[in-house]
Amino acid sequence: MPWISNAEAQAWQEGQFHQSYHKFGAHPDATGCWFAVWAPHADSIAIIGDFNDWSNTAHWMNREAAGIWTCYVEGAQTGQRYKYHIKRGTYTTDKTDPFAFQMEAPRPQGNDIDGLSSIITDLSGYQWQDDAWMKSRRGPSGIDTPISVYEVHLGSWITDDNGNPLNYRQIAQSLADYVSDMGFTHIEVLPLMEHPYYGSWGYQTIGYYAATHRYGSPEDLKFFVDYMHQRGIGIILDWVPAHFAVDPQGLVFFDGSTLFEYDDPQMRQHPDWGTYIFDYNKPGVRNFLTSNALFWLDEYHIDGLRFDAVASLLYRDYSRTEWSPNKYGGRENLEAIDFLKKVNEVVYNRFPEALMIAEESTAWPGVSKPTYDNGLGFLYKWNMGWMHDTLKYVEEDPVHRAFHHNNLTFPLFYAFTEQYMLPLSHDEVVHGKGSLWGKMPGDLWQKAANLRLLYGHMFGHPGKKLLFMGCEFGQPEEWNYKQSLNWSLLEYPLHKGLQDWVRALNTLYRTYPALGKDSGDAFYWIDHTDAQHSLVSYVRHLDDETLVFVLNFTPVPRDEHLQGMPKTGTWKLLLNSDDPAYGGSGYGKVKATVKVNDKTPHQGQPGSMKLTVPPLALMVFKHTPAKTKKKK
Repeated sequence: MPWISNAEAQAWQEGQFHQSYHKFGAHPDATGCWFAVWAPHADSIAIIGDFNDWSNTAHWMNREAAGIWTCYVEGAQTGQRYKYHIKRGTYTTDKTDPFAFQMEAPRPQGNDIDGLSSIITDLSGYQWQDDAWMKSRRGPSGIDTPISVYEVHLGSWITDDNGNPLNYRQIAQSLADYVSDMGFTHIEVLPLMEHPYYGSWGYQTIGYYAATHRYGSPEDLKFFVDYMHQRGIGIILDWVPAHFAVDPQGLVFFDGSTLFEYDDPQMRQHPDWGTYIFDYNKPGVRNFLTSNALFWLDEYHIDGLRFDAVASLLYRDYSRTEWSPNKYGGRENLEAIDFLKKVNEVVYNRFPEALMIAEESTAWPGVSKPTYDNGLGFLYKWNMGWMHDTLKYVEEDPVHRAFHHNNLTFPLFYAFTEQYMLPLSHDEVVHGKGSLWGKMPGDLWQKAANLRLLYGHMFGHPGKKLLFMGCEFGQPEEWNYKQSLNWSLLEYPLHKGLQDWVRALNTLYRTYPALGKDSGDAFYWIDHTDAQHSLVSYVRHLDDETLVFVLNFTPVPRDEHLQGMPKTGTWKLLLNSDDPAYGGSGYGKVKATVKVNDKTPHQGQPGSMKLTVPPLALMVFKHTPAKTKKKK
């Protein structure tokens, strides 16, 4: 029997071989190893590796249908290195396997990067212990449940005493302990696919199927995911289908032709990153990427994928002055749009509870709508507008915020047009942008107070939550991938208080279902018009549960503030960001419980209360229904 069946070759040719990782790449058995690679323009291919002393004449591959080459090498074993020696006319090159499950580290030699050989790897040996998690996880069925994501770069979350990254197994327990203690529901990990240039943080990928060597073996990564799941923590993996690294051993000009990349030179290179762009119109490319999305959910039990740079897929003129239009003369990238829809359909057909998330920065309609409703098929879209406008507002000196009030309130006009996730991600603390702490105006106390206020508003605002590591305790320095977070800051009350505040917000978020429901019927403003005092208030409610958020974006306390309330009766203060426990001033005597009657309706609400609103503070109140007296 051939290694690739006629049906599989036909599926590959049609772009329908969605689990091609079961056949492509290296697959060892008891006596040797099968190899398969897509290289339709090659004249010949030989396998070179440890098993044949890297001879380029010992093992020739056989050309099959659909541009596929296969070969069985007796004696090839798990752990041995290999590459493909490809010839096309006078062109000769040695390439890593696009489907390799493991790759060796790059080895600097002069101005070139050598190494990166593929490694024969058997992924079938790991014994998973996360059955309970896999059966209970919720994606689309959990649309009204809390999702609070802690975004992590594994190599710089914490390092060893010599400043080296920990491996997957070493970091698993400490990270799980921390995430559990802080109350996050998921972690999102910056790309873990193999990348030669560590400074790309994984976004310049060369080995799409290979877990990066920097943190251990594929089995170590499976242990990491398994451990997180056993601790009740979901894993979202950053995925980069928009562009790939141009290292000569990788996908670029793979078989002597523009195989994975665009043939059109105007569309081939990404202008921002110098990487190459996939040609989504080619069936082999669609197989490669769609299979890769399934691969991480299948082989590594990943719970979801965050698609990087979706906007750059959607528009042919993205960040370009010169570009080629589509067949209708427009700027939309029709083949990429179709690819996005298909990959989401394929994933949800196989994994109905997956979390498919788009980092999409434009007003493209229907990103989080299903494909049958003319959407792209994602479950969530990052709300880049909320991030941009809200950060712009809080970065203003409070004395000027009255003139920028619209930045605070405008995101609610479109908050329910998509299923959003609110990101305060790594992108906001790199490339000279400074840290979130550094963006805040004022002295150290005001910086901490502003951050508590910002985070409190993020948890009150409709949308799932995402916060990059280090932001939860206010690291003042811009993130540096080469070193650990500055955990020593937790010795200082303002930073420790901020961390405690984020923990309290996560607890609030996971306790009250009204905060998990992000539809328009679960939110309304009480007052969003008081720009002069930079005061806003709003309601989050569901069934009989009603919460009121009151926010003061100035350092001026508001004594005797008359606050409209949507219900009469008893209201309990749940959180106050000005509490000294969180580094606040403790201004005024904010009562733990307040009675509201209907004698003084205000702000369109049936009742009101006199309230001391502390400086740069957020308060959350919960309505407590009156107890029903039992009949005698």
